[in-house]
Amino acid sequence: MTLDELLTLVSSEGGPAVRADSRQVQAGDVFVAIEGTAFDGHEFIDRALAQGARYIVAQRKDSLPDASDSASYALVSVEDSARAVGLLAQAERGHPAARLTNLTVTGTNGKTTVAFLVHACIQHAGPRCGLLSTVVYDTGSGIRPSILTTPDPLTIAQMQQQMVEAGAEYMIAEASSHALSQDRLAGIDFTAAAFTNLSGDHLDYHQTKDNYLAAKTKLFTALEPGAVAILNKQAPESQHIAQHTKAQICWYAIDEPADLTTHIESMTVDGTRFALEYQDHRAQVTTPLVGRYNVANHLAAAGLCLAAGFDLETVAAGLSTLETIPGRLEKVGEARFAVLVDYAHTDDALKNVLQTLEPLCQGKLIVVFGCGGDRDTTKRPRMARVAEQFADSIVVTSDNPRTEDPGAITNDIIGGFASPQSEAIAIEPDRKRAIEQAIGQAGPDDIVLIAGKGHETYQIVGDQRLDFSDKDVALQCLGERVC
Repeated sequence: MTLDELLTLVSSEGGPAVRADSRQVQAGDVFVAIEGTAFDGHEFIDRALAQGARYIVAQRKDSLPDASDSASYALVSVEDSARAVGLLAQAERGHPAARLTNLTVTGTNGKTTVAFLVHACIQHAGPRCGLLSTVVYDTGSGIRPSILTTPDPLTIAQMQQQMVEAGAEYMIAEASSHALSQDRLAGIDFTAAAFTNLSGDHLDYHQTKDNYLAAKTKLFTALEPGAVAILNKQAPESQHIAQHTKAQICWYAIDEPADLTTHIESMTVDGTRFALEYQDHRAQVTTPLVGRYNVANHLAAAGLCLAAGFDLETVAAGLSTLETIPGRLEKVGEARFAVLVDYAHTDDALKNVLQTLEPLCQGKLIVVFGCGGDRDTTKRPRMARVAEQFADSIVVTSDNPRTEDPGAITNDIIGGFASPQSEAIAIEPDRKRAIEQAIGQAGPDDIVLIAGKGHETYQIVGDQRLDFSDKDVALQCLGERVC
């Protein structure tokens, strides 16, 4: 059997269900054996067959059962099982992606902000828009917390089906580098894709920055000639991406010539005002989001909306409606000083946030941060150097240590400080006490930045997922007047 024949069968009424987890297989199902990072599905073909799988999709023939068992199932041999499951998932659900205008954004930082901006813009314009983000999944039939930035193909197809049934015409999805390298977006034709930036992260997975860039580039290589690549002219990696896409290119930049550009007119701790400029048209945007990097995020979002067919005035009005993004420079409570929670968990993201807050801070700039365990270790000393450069007071703490020793993570961070013995640097492994310590030392006109976890409502310690929210802890601290 060929993959095309199986796609036709799966698309038919009453066709077999598609599974990528052998534990979920039932009689007559299709089992797709995918080579994952932790497990190889080819090793579970026997289990899938024992549970009644009728069709096996595999890229490794050496993992198949003995020929004597071959009569009990139909084999579909493919070059890439991960891509095949995306195509099969779409076929099983009636090809929902083909009934949506699909937009996506990738990059180290800014993906969630861009996705929320696009979602707000399209919804303000009138049509319904589905959202797949690091924070939430919104299918139009319900909003739920996300599990992965970019879900697996079967989940995406299921949620796209829900979007279509709820009357959605558009979808905006974040594309993580892990998802791109694993072909989780296979089977979806994107009308436009945006690239924000690339900085040091996820090297525990990709090993090198070249591999990391290659994963991001894969999204744009797959774009059709009629699609649009929205590229940050001020990110050096965009030139590489531009050379590897067949799509039309819309360049965006701040304060320099580009297809889509802007000049920041004003910025305070309460928000930013700027005008979008595109094809000899101007439209004003007023947003509570601050920071030059957030203006760039607005440009990326505007580019996606323009590529989707919206006019500049509609885009500007829609962008101006978004009031906040969970865990992205989110203000917490009211006090004589400001407390902000942000997801910044890379040195580049932390630098962007601190550089934004530094000129807006009339008192001390206090930062609480840590680094996740079992993740890219190279960014730990870099984050320390950034904090030391821009903050007046630093509290180093635990993030999601996972299976690593929190003390070892802290030592990696401390190794990046030029003056680790400075009185401005405190070490408090307990994150709750670290937040209390930071807020407790704040005075009038100070700014306390709690960085790293943002919207997350948990902390991963060992193999346990414990309830923990930076925002809730900060609110409790302010309410008890620990400060």
